[in-house]
Amino acid sequence: EVQLVESGGGLVQPGGSLRLSCAASGFTFSNTAMRWFREPPGKGLEWVGTIESNGQVYRSTSVKGRFTISRDNANSTLYLQLNNLKTEDTGLYYCTTVGEPTYWGQGTQVTVSS
Repeated sequence: EVQLVESGGGLVQPGGSLRLSCAASGFTFSNTAMRWFREPPGKGLEWVGTIESNGQVYRSTSVKGRFTISRDNANSTLYLQLNNLKTEDTGLYYCTTVGEPTYWGQGTQVTVSS
């Protein structure tokens, strides 16, 4: 059974940092590209970025320069480092697999507020 479990969200002040984790199991993580999405309150899903199995990273322009995506294949874990957070970064953050079918985690809440 494929499982994706996000963690690391929380409440942070503008300009602060968080590190989100996504623990994966039930599939060959090292061979699988992964994505991060977020869902701001009252809005639709927004793609944050993708990391290929070879480590190549693609990020949306809204987070480029502030967010970093990485992976630890030995521990089947995906990471999203969020720096210089802004209020508009508030939302529910999801990790997903890339491919068919696409698997999603349950999400972790990030709230940026003073």
